[in-house]
Amino acid sequence: MSELHDECGVIGFFSTDPTVDIVEETYLSLYALQHRGQVGAGIAVNHNGTIVHHKDHGMIPEALPERELARLGNGEIALGHVKYSSGGMAVDHENLAPLVMRYIKGQLALCLNGSLTNYHELRDELNQGAAIFQSNGDTEIIAYLIARARITALTIEEAVLQAVQRLKGAYAIALMSPSKLIGVRDPMGIRPLCYGKIGSSYVIASESCVFDSMGGEFIRDIEPGEMLVIDSEGVHSYRDNCGGKTAICIFEYIFFSRPDSVVDGVSVNLSRQRAGRLLAQQHPVEADIVCGVPDCGIESAIGYAMESGIPYATGLIKNKYIGRAFNNRKKNSEYLMRIKLNALKNNVNGKRVIVIDDSIVKGKTSRHIVNLLRQAGAKEVHMRIASPPFKCQCYFTSDTTAKENLMAAAMTTEEMCAYMGADSLGFLSVESLRELVRESKPDFCDACFTGNYPLDVSDTSREDKYSKPKT
Repeated sequence: MSELHDECGVIGFFSTDPTVDIVEETYLSLYALQHRGQVGAGIAVNHNGTIVHHKDHGMIPEALPERELARLGNGEIALGHVKYSSGGMAVDHENLAPLVMRYIKGQLALCLNGSLTNYHELRDELNQGAAIFQSNGDTEIIAYLIARARITALTIEEAVLQAVQRLKGAYAIALMSPSKLIGVRDPMGIRPLCYGKIGSSYVIASESCVFDSMGGEFIRDIEPGEMLVIDSEGVHSYRDNCGGKTAICIFEYIFFSRPDSVVDGVSVNLSRQRAGRLLAQQHPVEADIVCGVPDCGIESAIGYAMESGIPYATGLIKNKYIGRAFNNRKKNSEYLMRIKLNALKNNVNGKRVIVIDDSIVKGKTSRHIVNLLRQAGAKEVHMRIASPPFKCQCYFTSDTTAKENLMAAAMTTEEMCAYMGADSLGFLSVESLRELVRESKPDFCDACFTGNYPLDVSDTSREDKYSKPKT
């Protein structure tokens, strides 16, 4: 039960069949991405070049009520978005997506999953050109760059390719022009993006689980640096920015993605089970049961149990019915954590328990978990973490605080174990990460564990990253 938050999920539909209710299809598909963002959601739909949209705070049913879906009507192209905030900051309505703007060639809608490391440089430049901003997120920066490039570019494709040359950082973009659906992935492939078909519609999505959940067909991942354009003539690929160094975020496999997704050729479920098997090899301990912290520790716990021969059992129960307003309650954090998570006494009482979690960030949740299990009667609690110690701030994907607030950056493993009150603590080794994603064509970024950033972050301070809600 990590203290990390991912930033958002994007989806785009293109249909030439007027009988397809594209708004309904987009709405239902967004549920497969709800785990990527629970602060806000939105849909934009294209009606022969006129874009109508709605976006609001909350989870999907709250943000997109039936009356607003009916108002959107039907169309040929649609975008959907789910959003998280960064740094615990509130998200203004202007920072929700899709962003819809009117420019020299009509209307444009854009969704983004990612974070620009040169945000302030680009914003200062656009401010010098008298740009008027309605938000303080990355999405509007990208939209302005595309609009400016479109003044001289002959096509929207040319404008997008020119604009992304200016971007540094991690991004997966879904964009809708009056007649085209466009998906763009950053040259390193830090953020995931793929495409497939649902019925007769072509679809761009953050994760492949969208296609499974809707009975569709996953075709392939969009390559790092690739731009995919879908129009009435079919699918067109532009690989001008492909072929360089790649670095997909390793946390897609550890935490962010759903276990039923396949990201860059690697099953997320299989990757997490491998992590558990490796943990059992690297940090064995005698115990009666193995349990996982829901949700992302469960697959690794199953892998640990299979490798060690120790039975897997449910030790912790997560409340899945907590809405957005829950996080704004004024009770103390331990009280709120208890509502979110509880121990199953019948399974842990009198047992030596191995509990598997995906990661440790600040450590408060881990300490709470150990305490819960002990109160439920666990004789011993051995904590195992399906990733290496999280020592460095992430500037590209996850919502992490400054390095000095990361538990593993300030304490040794022994000190962390004592703080949590566990009988033992073991982390997956950094060297094991390659084994988790051995089928992946792109390389991966492990900077949060090693400090080896794939991009220059010297101009990106903590204040830079958290002075604006991320998209």
